[in-house]
Amino acid sequence: MNLLIRVFLVWLSFFIRKPLSILQESRLMGMVLPNDLDIYLHMNNGRYLTFMDLGRFDLILRTGIRKPAQQHGWNPIVAATWIRYRKPLFCFQKFELRTKVLGWSDRWFVMEQKIMCKGRMHTQAYIKGVFVGPKGVVRTQDVLHALGYDEPSPHLAPFIQNWVSARPPYND
Repeated sequence: MNLLIRVFLVWLSFFIRKPLSILQESRLMGMVLPNDLDIYLHMNNGRYLTFMDLGRFDLILRTGIRKPAQQHGWNPIVAATWIRYRKPLFCFQKFELRTKVLGWSDRWFVMEQKIMCKGRMHTQAYIKGVFVGPKGVVRTQDVLHALGYDEPSPHLAPFIQNWVSARPPYND
């Protein structure tokens, strides 16, 4: 139930917050509530990922991707997450979630998400995601074209390029 309320609040805030371009950063404020805690009384590792879902939802709403995605039957899918937990968050601690698209390949969008508290990074994640439609994976160029954006991807750091192109050690 807690997540549904937070999703609803992000959706409501869409109507009063400024739109973003594909390369602008989304910022959401949050607070650790008692049901976000694990047995060690700090925010549960999985809850960080749940908050990050909200950041991507805000980005999808505010960049305008939601509308063409609905029209074409595209759904955003997270394919991989690379996350570092640096400092814990405790009950009733306020934080800021920052989400931005770093770049893309033919297939993948790459995002960075950070959870910040008082100007210090507590958690950092890189997300590799894709849009999937009725005919399978949607090329990033098609998504960007639907937004009216035809610029090339910003340069991605070599370690991110390697991660994006890496193949798992098994065959599907």
